[in-house]
Amino acid sequence: MENTSQLLAGRKVLVTGAARGLGLAFAAAIAAAGAKVAMADILQDALADSVASLRRQGLDVNGFALDMADPVSIDTCAAAATGWLDGLDGLVNNAAITNSGGRASGQIDIALWDKVMDVNVRGTWLMTNACLPALRASGRGAIVNLASDTPLWGAPNLLAYVASKGAIIAMTRSLAREEGAHDITVNAIAPGLTKVEATEYVPAQRYQTYQDGRALQRLQVPEDVTGAVLFALSGLSRFVTGQTLAVNGGFVMN
Repeated sequence: MENTSQLLAGRKVLVTGAARGLGLAFAAAIAAAGAKVAMADILQDALADSVASLRRQGLDVNGFALDMADPVSIDTCAAAATGWLDGLDGLVNNAAITNSGGRASGQIDIALWDKVMDVNVRGTWLMTNACLPALRASGRGAIVNLASDTPLWGAPNLLAYVASKGAIIAMTRSLAREEGAHDITVNAIAPGLTKVEATEYVPAQRYQTYQDGRALQRLQVPEDVTGAVLFALSGLSRFVTGQTLAVNGGFVMN
């Protein structure tokens, strides 16, 4: 990656779902760009290990418990994180679950559908609400919502997840209009299928389909997405809001 060591100097950022995978990559890149980073996740053991690893690299990070299906946990996490950070300039809404992979619409039961929506959609909404007072006080607040390219091309046999990420894109646009008066930017990043722990269940053929369909025909890794998140959090994007940036090597082109 290009040298971004001062891009987010002095910023205070909360990253959800930061114990591993894309969230961990985001937290590491944001902290390496000079920010103080609160890392939140339900996977407490993995989170503790990741925080310790980043601290050994000299990065200013701390971990906070978070269950995105529990409104009380969300409020508690937001309060603790903003307290430790002493404010908040950026929120990366990354935490999400898939759970419906490989199932056609008629094979998804109501409980599974509701769980995906509770975590991915309601959780993102509630976390954003919990953080808005601190973001408004910042004067340079930025919200980055992790969507997916799946609703951009209509990925099959993944309907609950696709619907939830389509909702994230719609929420991003509406929130951008609501929060523009407070000088808060709200943008969505829509990665393609990325090789991380959370996608270990994905069949090899699905990876190959993505790779063959990309303009840049290779496997996507977390580091391919971090630059877009840094841009959306930084002063470089202060007049960019309500947008969805597909980061997938050209599998989907807007």
